[in-house]
Amino acid sequence: MALLNVTDVDRRFYEENLKDFLPHKILDCHTHIWLKEFDHGEDTAHRSCLWPGMVAQENPIEDLVESYKLMFPDKEVIPCLFSNAKVTLNLEENNPYVREKAAQYGYPALYLAHPSEPAEQVERRVLEGGFRGLKVYLEYAPSYIPNAEIRVFDFLTHEHLKVADKYGWAVMLHIPRPKRLADPVNYMQIMEIEEKYPNVKLIIAHLGRAYAPTDVGDALDVLKHSKTTLWDFTANTCEEVMERVLETFGPDRFLFGSDLPIFRMKARRIVENGFYINLVPKGSLGDVSTDPHMREVEGKEAEEISFFLYDELLSCKRACEKLGLGKSDVEKIFYSNAARVYGVK
Repeated sequence: MALLNVTDVDRRFYEENLKDFLPHKILDCHTHIWLKEFDHGEDTAHRSCLWPGMVAQENPIEDLVESYKLMFPDKEVIPCLFSNAKVTLNLEENNPYVREKAAQYGYPALYLAHPSEPAEQVERRVLEGGFRGLKVYLEYAPSYIPNAEIRVFDFLTHEHLKVADKYGWAVMLHIPRPKRLADPVNYMQIMEIEEKYPNVKLIIAHLGRAYAPTDVGDALDVLKHSKTTLWDFTANTCEEVMERVLETFGPDRFLFGSDLPIFRMKARRIVENGFYINLVPKGSLGDVSTDPHMREVEGKEAEEISFFLYDELLSCKRACEKLGLGKSDVEKIFYSNAARVYGVK
């Protein structure tokens, strides 16, 4: 059975909308690889949305490579690898798997750091493993902290940031809190990181989880004063948010990420009253009723849905066109910026 079902709808979407827009060489700054054999339990805390876990039980490196071949048949894609951020996944097994496959394929990788790890251990493992920096995630904040009250420094510790600053590592940050980027706690702590740890290459994943215009709030009025913080538009399809971030920071601080395997699903996104909803073909992911961000469609509407990643890329294309960005800017977004951050030649 093929990993992905590539239909005529998918081929037409790619040929008509993306093929000529995308550069030949792409560096995907945000991908996950893991094996289900490293998953040793059931996550009952549910600190984040459920729908990403519906797409794949595992994503071995071979599946990631095959996904690129099927979705971008005429492009050369280099991923930055890191573990899936699931609390039941044994990082003592999966981080070494990421390390092994990054070395085998010659790909950059980030070390998924748990906030309880001693800084000395993180430093040693990153250096010995050839990792280019850290991936951190709110799932690993102490369990006694309510979801809505998690702060960045509850899972990205100052001790880890000091080490990252010492070596000038990349740090991929998925911000917490229900108001997303609009939450002053989030954007003030982003500024604090830049001010205290100027050598850290801080990447704000998913454009700060601003999947709708209302998720931005007043954040950019403060963050426009940042000088180095980078933004990846991974798993984001909001053209308006992309435009605002590009206008504020320029194309030199804007990065492409796929969130594979998550965004290989067939879906497209709409926003209703500031709440994002993923439209998926009925039955394609099993029971989606447990997540309010999911809605099934059928008939002609379902038949015309292509890969979620294509939806993300089309939104980026439209934002770039609206701002008058040229091919050299697009090349930066899809390759050079991430190559600079991760030290890829």
